[in-house]
Amino acid sequence: MMQYLVILLDDTSVSFCHYSNDSKESNLMPIETLKAGIVFAMKENLNIQFVYPCHKLPQEYLEVIDRIDHTNIQPACRGGNGEVIVLNDIDDTETVVLRHGVSYVLRIDKLTLFSKVDKVCELLQQVMRLNVVIADVETFKDKDIPLYKEFLNKLSMAAELSFSKGKKVQCNLLTDRMVLDKMNNCGAGDTTITLASDGKFYICPAFYLTDEVDALGRLNYSIGDLQNGMNIKNSQLYKLDYAPLCRQCDAYQCKRCIWLNRKMTYEVNTPSHEQCVMGHLERNASRNLLQNIRKYGTFLSGRDIREINYLDPFDVRKERE
Repeated sequence: MMQYLVILLDDTSVSFCHYSNDSKESNLMPIETLKAGIVFAMKENLNIQFVYPCHKLPQEYLEVIDRIDHTNIQPACRGGNGEVIVLNDIDDTETVVLRHGVSYVLRIDKLTLFSKVDKVCELLQQVMRLNVVIADVETFKDKDIPLYKEFLNKLSMAAELSFSKGKKVQCNLLTDRMVLDKMNNCGAGDTTITLASDGKFYICPAFYLTDEVDALGRLNYSIGDLQNGMNIKNSQLYKLDYAPLCRQCDAYQCKRCIWLNRKMTYEVNTPSHEQCVMGHLERNASRNLLQNIRKYGTFLSGRDIREINYLDPFDVRKERE
């Protein structure tokens, strides 16, 4: 069931997920399209998430946006006034004033993540919530497993230190799995859709912004428009029930990114080996952190994460059949 409508206000709107947005040419959503998108969301009872570019919007747009309850996803270059602020590099923290009560998204490549882990740990201890998004998951190799484990271990130590001082930090890679009892994934095409500046709907922003073509065809395709509504072909494939591996998995925090699925496996309901391994490393790190913070008090009593001996559910699929 659809719950969220992501509205890209401009073709240069900031990326808050695994996809990249290299567009340099502004293409502001027409004001009438914006108004129609808001009406659509109201009729469908959808929560709106506005995604902003770096440049300032006309006052007329801001007035229209403020008429409806919404969440603002803004790049750090706008000065950090949204409910969700996107940092496109860890060095952005040097120019941004971090605010209490704000969720921060850190988009970062794996090599920078490994080499600047101390800065990431410092950021975690300064904010209420930190979502770390690795921007080049497709380059992750099995040789990176020890490095990612080391990163997660150091991040866990930073989180544990905060918990020991009475501050309950939140991080998508560590603390989300502790409180989840079912999958909480990307949701694109199932609980979330995107409206782009061309007035058309897309599974997520990535499918609008890309110009890639693979063996199955072009990845830039719409699923409807404001005039005719949505038409998601094989819509069941975006639902967890139709993902044989994922529906039995307990790495509940896994992003299970639909864009990466389509790009790396040609199947929207099948994650790549890379996503699965990273998700399970995070799951295991969450298990260790939960055990460690219980030294400082009663945390999530009665909730435990079982120990497992695999990193990719595909490797043990026969045991589950």
